[in-house]
Amino acid sequence: MQASEKRKLGSADLEVPVMGFGGAPLGNMYDGFSDEQARATVRSAYDLGLRFFDTAPLYGFGLSEHRVGEALRWQDRESYVLSTKVGRLLKPADPATLDGGLFARILPFEGVYDYSYDGAMRSVEASLQRLGTWRIDVLLIHDVDVWTHGSEEARLQRFRECMDGGCYKAMDELRSQGVVKAIGAGLNEVRACEEFARAGDFDTFLLAGRYTLLEQGALDSFLPLCEEKDISLMIGGPYNTGILATGAVEGAYYNYAPAPADVMQRVAAIETVCKAHDVNLASAALQFPLHHPRVASIIPGGRNADEIVQNKEILEAPVPPDFWAELKQQGLIREDAPTG
Repeated sequence: MQASEKRKLGSADLEVPVMGFGGAPLGNMYDGFSDEQARATVRSAYDLGLRFFDTAPLYGFGLSEHRVGEALRWQDRESYVLSTKVGRLLKPADPATLDGGLFARILPFEGVYDYSYDGAMRSVEASLQRLGTWRIDVLLIHDVDVWTHGSEEARLQRFRECMDGGCYKAMDELRSQGVVKAIGAGLNEVRACEEFARAGDFDTFLLAGRYTLLEQGALDSFLPLCEEKDISLMIGGPYNTGILATGAVEGAYYNYAPAPADVMQRVAAIETVCKAHDVNLASAALQFPLHHPRVASIIPGGRNADEIVQNKEILEAPVPPDFWAELKQQGLIREDAPTG
């Protein structure tokens, strides 16, 4: 498996490499770092052929978009694929009053949820300026899920805002005008993705952390629906926020929090199979989603050029068929999960 190998993105006239670049770390996720380091990280991905860059206004409250745009500014616009999101408008705010959450050092803006038609149009215009480009290739509705909004009632309210003449209509118009090539949603929950897929004409979904070595619930109905409707998936968080890269070590993270005991035990069991077959756990984590025919790309993040090189090497390392067979035999991944 080669990281720069390309796959078609749903029904859109667009191809993406099987490994892209997730831009959340560029928003100073967890810890701050310099613009120079960010520039070198993006350019490393570009030079290695990982020319699919995903970002969002949320990441550093505009910082990730600025950094991606600056690093790619003078590259041939046809040589890379660019993805960003709608759903939050950034408004100027006093830095002393701001809480960046997962982002350690943010720009002086606050994110305000807005899934309306006008909000989406304004968001795209602002993103185009931050990115310094005239076109976005993939435009995603961001975070219409319980994880973000706190309850099923709140999620459904936001979903209705999107689909009842809201941002979905704006995105569909922008696609027809050629301002964007593909539309979808970026979410943390399979059920939320499936509801969008049934409600509209989408090309792709960015599903974060929900189709991995640890989680395959998407096989029940969502991935069959994607097959039926010619929808491709992009997989974010293939390491489940850390544990599938570090292994079941003390302090390992899963879903943005310390991993619970049952997850630690499951990962430790997978590591035992890895050792028996001389397989790197991280290689298995990156390769597993890509065996499914509806998965077009994985987009792990990176904070420096060395991490980008390492991710590419990890993806391209050999993983023998017997390894996947043993995981299935031991009940560590689902029998119906494609693995070859």
